[in-house]
Amino acid sequence: MNDTKDQSAGAFEGATVPLGRPTRTPTQLWRLDDGGRQTLVLGAHCDRLPQVVYWGAKIPHDANLATMMLADQIDIAGGMLDEVSELSLCPETARTFPGQPGLICRQGEGAPILPNFRFASADETDGLTLIYRDADAGLTLRFDFKVDEHTHMIIAHTALATDAPIHLDWLAAPVMPGPQYSDEMIDMSGRWCGEFQMNRSAWSPGMRYRENRTGRTGHEHFPGLLIPARGTTNTAGEAWGFHYGWSGGHKMIAEELPDGRRQIQFGHTSHVEPSAAQCFETAPLYLTYSTTGLNGCAVSFQRHLRDRIIVWPRPMTERPLHYNCWEAVYFNHSLPVLKDIATRAAAIGAERFVLDDGWFGQRDDDTRALADWEVDTRKYPDGLGPLIDHIQGLGMSFGIWFEPEMINPNSESHRLHPNWALGADDQTLGRNQKALNMALPEVRDFLFERIYAILAAHDIDYVKWDHNRVLPMPDAAQTRGSYALIDRLRASFPSVEIESCASGGGRIDFGILQRTQRVWLSDSNDALERLRIQHNSALFLPAMVAGSHVGPRRCHTSGRVLDISFRAWVAAQRHMGFEMDPRELTDHEAAILTDVADWWKANRRWMAEADILRLDTSDPALIAEQHMPRDGHRFVVFAGVSETSKQISPRPLRLTALDPQTHYKVSLTNRDTITTASRGHPILKHESITVSGAWLMSHGVTLPCAFPQSMWVLEGERL
Repeated sequence: MNDTKDQSAGAFEGATVPLGRPTRTPTQLWRLDDGGRQTLVLGAHCDRLPQVVYWGAKIPHDANLATMMLADQIDIAGGMLDEVSELSLCPETARTFPGQPGLICRQGEGAPILPNFRFASADETDGLTLIYRDADAGLTLRFDFKVDEHTHMIIAHTALATDAPIHLDWLAAPVMPGPQYSDEMIDMSGRWCGEFQMNRSAWSPGMRYRENRTGRTGHEHFPGLLIPARGTTNTAGEAWGFHYGWSGGHKMIAEELPDGRRQIQFGHTSHVEPSAAQCFETAPLYLTYSTTGLNGCAVSFQRHLRDRIIVWPRPMTERPLHYNCWEAVYFNHSLPVLKDIATRAAAIGAERFVLDDGWFGQRDDDTRALADWEVDTRKYPDGLGPLIDHIQGLGMSFGIWFEPEMINPNSESHRLHPNWALGADDQTLGRNQKALNMALPEVRDFLFERIYAILAAHDIDYVKWDHNRVLPMPDAAQTRGSYALIDRLRASFPSVEIESCASGGGRIDFGILQRTQRVWLSDSNDALERLRIQHNSALFLPAMVAGSHVGPRRCHTSGRVLDISFRAWVAAQRHMGFEMDPRELTDHEAAILTDVADWWKANRRWMAEADILRLDTSDPALIAEQHMPRDGHRFVVFAGVSETSKQISPRPLRLTALDPQTHYKVSLTNRDTITTASRGHPILKHESITVSGAWLMSHGVTLPCAFPQSMWVLEGERL
């Protein structure tokens, strides 16, 4: 980041004033650089709110910012006002802004407030902080910007303070302009067992408005946005990336104004602050710009989450290969059966055993006992100790499932404290449960004491933290309360890792990941579904954060039967685990699973630090990505065949981000999976090849033929 440069009207060197044009007003200008990739320039007329003058590729250090600001102003034509309202960091209705305002608030009695902010101060001690004041309305608005040169991430934040309590309906994080050289925007929708579905929406006059009112991040509305320039692909072209780091539901506005300008707004779901207050703030808005396609944005998000946001309990420890017993036993817990399953899981490579739902209260199905967080002595007459001892004796660590924010009406806790439930008594239930009101200190204290008792009494290194229903209404206090409980537990048990699960991928965002270390991308263990979900989630998530398990032979959520090799290699793309009943495995299946698990363990250390680069494929049937560490000394390519190709033979697969003048040794790792689909003699079927990076990126690798629902794994080493 460079120092602030206040440049007045006199700095507009060489510019001429058209006849009849008003005298130029003084300006204020600020510049932020991330060390090499991007520059953000903010400018303000006199003491008005600033607007983004420039956001894109890095500009020269000595660029005249004042000239840039003057050159960026649009002309006035017929049918317009006499002055163009600024598309500021918080567009103001009082300035006749023609689009959605950045702040909507009301006085205590309900009268709307139309603020008119004026400059108060700027501070560049740590990033850039700008403060604006409307003394008549008693409002103070603050914008914060920080730049991370390692991850090429800009972190932006808005806060509002008031002299007297007011009602807030909407507060946007710093509002950014939408690029003019873009035809479309990309955001994510989804559903249970079908998360991270990419939507491409064309820019047009008007507004794309997305709002998640489920009270959690949601399968349906991941809080991210990518805007590619015209012609941008995964690997080439300009792109702008946005992520709103909040777990309680968000609103996104992407609006094209009548004059052609575009704005992007992110903030909490509207109307989530039910009470009048004097302090409000947005979550961080993470911003990045790329000249290397969507992958440039993806790598920034991956690195920033992995290296800056997540607090790793044991940062020098390799990620353990996971086993979760849910799809093996569900609620039917039996100590001899679980011991047998644990023994078999350890034999095929598992290093952590997670005991899922069903260990507490009278929890025989999903209709009862949530919030009764005490060990069920019917199933565990001697407590959890005998099972934990057996698991640790096999060399595995032990993890356990909780769903702290939920309560069943059929539970001792609800009978004692019905007023702890959030929402109306006669509300529609979800999975036979209500949400607890996490804004209540007594609720958080109760949950802390119960969870603390379990974690303190046993050697537990992992908690699967679930959230299996949407809230009856959005409420920011609910999210803040959940954060507070997790923060308190993390302080008491700093070595315990936490997984964020919400019916699968219903709570994945950078806010919850400040407090957790793993996400459960989807409740679907269908490897074909996972192939796509993982691929799209890589636009924001690094590999070792995203759990991926080898599911049962017949998937419990899709009914599909998939080959064990395909299931195993899809899981090996991320933080690998198993979630089938190992008693169903044939000797052949167990051998394949063990081999892939051994491969994953041998590579997990460098893969934990690798970037995931989505590859552009000429065949829509192929979903491919390249994992490569920052120094590029090696890579692995996973090329999944999702369906039957329209052409007979595979088209070459181009790789990316290699050194064109360097040679690489490339080999087909899983050539033992070749089937009768391949009858020819491509060299990779029999031996490795040594080729240049230029050839790999411009021509590409031609893979053997393969049946649908199969995976090729290519490993490369720089020579």
